[in-house]
Amino acid sequence: MDETGWCAPLDLYCERAGIGFWAEPVNAISNAAFLVAALLALAAWRRAGGRDLYALVLVGIVAATGVGSFLFHTFANRWSLLADVIPITLFIYGFFFLAMRRFLRLGALAAGIATAAFLGASAFFPALWRGLFGEGADVNGSVSYFPAALALLGVGALLIVRSRRAELVLANRKNRAWAGEEDEDARARTFLDRVMAPHAAGTALLLAAATFALSLVFRSIDVAVCGWLPLGTHFLWHVLNAVVLFLCVRAAIRARAGTGIAAA
Repeated sequence: MDETGWCAPLDLYCERAGIGFWAEPVNAISNAAFLVAALLALAAWRRAGGRDLYALVLVGIVAATGVGSFLFHTFANRWSLLADVIPITLFIYGFFFLAMRRFLRLGALAAGIATAAFLGASAFFPALWRGLFGEGADVNGSVSYFPAALALLGVGALLIVRSRRAELVLANRKNRAWAGEEDEDARARTFLDRVMAPHAAGTALLLAAATFALSLVFRSIDVAVCGWLPLGTHFLWHVLNAVVLFLCVRAAIRARAGTGIAAA
């Protein structure tokens, strides 16, 4: 067997007890959660009109994440590792760009610059983490996902703050910006666009961030608990991470449908 090439075997998780295709049955089968998440997201996409191309691409990436992870937890070698990490990486940065455009309403150039900065910061983060906490503090490789969790938390919190500020402005009828606004329909549209939509998106992203944090706990402790839990906990990372991806895609779909934003 080639021990150095693309087919070199990898043994990274508690459940794996050999080199066979089904040496990680629960880890492998739990990737069905991503396919379920993709189907649910596709249903949400159709209900919203089926015209959101960017969201549809993300739905496809969610499905590809499940397939790629299944390949890795069955073949468990270097080429299947790429099949595992590439889709989730595409989702992270693709969704971040979409969040900048659709939730924070940046222009395409500004969103692209923000995404590039996020990518650079994410690449640097593991080294910074190890420098602060030591080489053994990579928490089973989960540290590379910390920036994504922090981004979800940050964008979600910012949307909630924006929503609250807008609500206070709109509630102040003496404010000059709204003193001449007599059209009830216009006021209702403004309230929906500036208060309700960002609040709903922010709440969804905060829920996704909390779920992501919990999933990272299970990913991180997989090897540590192996002595008394031979199954490990990595499969829970799959299930909860699928929930996270669904929440993110659904929030993006609802934001576009609710605000009428035609761009990404």
